[in-house]
Formats: sequence, C-alpha cells, structure tokens
Amino acid sequence: MTTLRVNGQTHDLQLDPRTTLVDTLREHLGLTGTKKSCDRGECGACTVHIEGRRVLACMTLAVMADGKRITTVEGLARPDGTLHPVQTAFIEHDAFQCGYCTPGQIMSAVACIEEGHATSDDEIREFMSGNICRCAVYAQINAAVRAAAASSVLHATV
Repeated sequence: MTTLRVNGQTHDLQLDPRTTLVDTLREHLGLTGTKKSCDRGECGACTVHIEGRRVLACMTLAVMADGKRITTVEGLARPDGTLHPVQTAFIEHDAFQCGYCTPGQIMSAVACIEEGHATSDDEIREFMSGNICRCAVYAQINAAVRAAAASSVLHATV
C-alpha cells in the first residue's frame, strides 16, 4: 500500500512498485494537469513538487513519494478558486501558446522563485532551463516569472 498526500488529500493506493508518479497522478488519481511527454526526464512537462522541492514525476516512482506532501498544478490555486500568483502572471504575460508545457513551467517557476533563483533574467533562464517549450514562448515565461517574483503575495501563498 502506498500513501500519497496530493494537494492536501490523502490517497491509499495499491500500486505496482514500478509505477511512476506521473502515471499515478494521471491514471489513478485523475490529475491530468501534470503532463506526460518525453517520459525520460528531458522536457520538464511533468514537474511537480514533493515536500516543496521540484521533481520530474516521470523519473520518480510513486513509492518514493510514500507519505510525502505532493503538490501538482491543480493544487496551487486556493480552495476558493483564486489562482496562484504565478498562474496569474502566466496569463497576464501570455506565457503560453499551445499550453502543453505550461503546468510544468508553472511548477518550476514557483520553485525557482521560492528557491531564490529569480533575481535576474539570466538566473531565471538558468533555473528554468529544464523546462522545454516547443512554441518558444521563453521571453513571456521569463517576464511572468519576473512579475510573480516581484509580488510579495507569492511567498505567503506557497
């Protein structure tokens, strides 16, 4: 039995020990915001937070997260539906086009800011470099991260 604490809810799951976290989130819990793309840890579309640290869910077995606090893109908004400041910044700065990479970009952006790595454009690019955007909306993503990092509200919501 594997116990996952996802977005504030506890789930007891009977899983094959080889099941990845991305497959567990999508197929067993119906949380499809976390995207499955490369399945090799190369694109960042599956980025989630475990105990406040960003991880690639395609490279993490679900059993490795047993009992740990997991946050997905669905868990960032407040219970009343108010979007997280990073989500709002992505909308305001048109930091998405097709949207496939957006959940992973947002999860990495939150971590980038919380880790203190959003003090300059170069630093943001460096610490967001593990997330690939095929539509090449990098300038808008960078602007969104900068704007969210400047928001004092962000640190009170994560």
